[in-house]
Amino acid sequence: MPKRPNILIFMTDHQRGDTVLSEHPARTPNVERLAREGVTFSETFCPSPHCCPARATFFSGLYPSRHGVWNNICNGQRLSRGLKPGVKLFSDYLAPADYRCVFAGKWHVSIDEGPADHGWEERMASAAGEAHHGTTWERWQQLAESADDLTATRGEGEILRPGWGVYRLYGTQPREKMGHDNRMIETAESALSELLAGDRPWCLFAGAIGPHDPYFVPQEYLDLYDIEDVPLPPSYADEMSDKPRVVQRMRRQLWDQLSEREVREGIRHFWAYCTYLDDLFGRLLDRLDRSGQRDNTLVLYTSDHGDYCGDHGLFAKGIPCYRGAYHVPAVVRWPARIPTPGRRVDAPVSLADFAPTFLDAAGLTADQRFTGQSLVPFLDGSVPASWRDAVFTQCNGVELYYSQRSVATRHWKYVFNGFDEDELYDLQDDPHEIHNRAGDPGLTEVRRNLMRQLWRFARDEDDSMVNGYITVGLAPWGPAEAFR
Repeated sequence: MPKRPNILIFMTDHQRGDTVLSEHPARTPNVERLAREGVTFSETFCPSPHCCPARATFFSGLYPSRHGVWNNICNGQRLSRGLKPGVKLFSDYLAPADYRCVFAGKWHVSIDEGPADHGWEERMASAAGEAHHGTTWERWQQLAESADDLTATRGEGEILRPGWGVYRLYGTQPREKMGHDNRMIETAESALSELLAGDRPWCLFAGAIGPHDPYFVPQEYLDLYDIEDVPLPPSYADEMSDKPRVVQRMRRQLWDQLSEREVREGIRHFWAYCTYLDDLFGRLLDRLDRSGQRDNTLVLYTSDHGDYCGDHGLFAKGIPCYRGAYHVPAVVRWPARIPTPGRRVDAPVSLADFAPTFLDAAGLTADQRFTGQSLVPFLDGSVPASWRDAVFTQCNGVELYYSQRSVATRHWKYVFNGFDEDELYDLQDDPHEIHNRAGDPGLTEVRRNLMRQLWRFARDEDDSMVNGYITVGLAPWGPAEAFR
């Protein structure tokens, strides 16, 4: 029986999938090295543009409707405290099979359970337990008493928000101020050295919190980029007149405060942040490669979700269902199992695919049905006959609640916005999702066929969005379409 592989996972937070592709201006030499020696899954997507549901999907292989995590679990707007009872993570299978699983970094899956409850040795776990992500009423009172945000003059990269406080999108700070990720990488390096010295198969998770907004990076990384080389995204010129009103409001109220130069500076800082993270990843990769265990270690570089990063004039992530927030990096190296490295796979991949992939690689069988499928055949150089031809999303909002579902094929993308008008994009003619064609009567059958696919996925994943009450059943075609 072949020796079971070790597994090294490096997960960033908020990183766009295009930033690790060789043609992108962001400098990520260590991930590019991983790509030359492995396989790049260039069309990988999260199920929801939010840390908690995306991470729960990564660890469980399930979509939110089945794992139960819909938004940020660490504040009062949470829709759940964590996973549904009985949901298993891939570590729940690896640990009993004699894998030594070590966790270092961001968790953000449950406040009632931590990594240790799912087979991990916790060396560092942030966004766990009773961590609170938000602002207290005491802080709001202090802000009101100071009135700083009411008298502020907008500074470089800043968004004025009366009553909320001034938000600054980007800036620089010394390397020693990168607190979480400094601790994470030191913890992960120490754990990796220990694991490499052992005689058991292992799985190490290293989770960063960058390049999450705001984009504050050490100056030396910013100096690698000249702002004159940073273009505005093609969709920046989108007039937004055919977009949902909440998306128009985000741009008008927030991001339109930034000049075009500041938008480019935001993008520049984001790229610099990606380079900083690539350096951290390189430290683990170098240590692994010096150990002699390189060939039989499956290494994955990925992220939980992306960032608009100037697309449509937006930054961060949220309800706008555009590629930048959903497209994530996914580069896998496993020399013992990849006969032809350096390949790029453009089949649609989901974060839900990695849990079954890890179990397949380890020769383990799950006692559950995953939403995702194993990627191991792609590593071997084949294409599974039953592979999906569409990517689906499930979003019930972030801290503002909205019901939204989408389906994207190679040709079309349809977004059902229960709170506003729907969206339809011809991805072949309009890859930047600028022209909403949902109102085109000549495309009625296209919309209906895509809605049918959405309902079939909802049926298979037991999606509770299916509610026929007259004021909430607003999809143009209802769930009976799943059976037609």
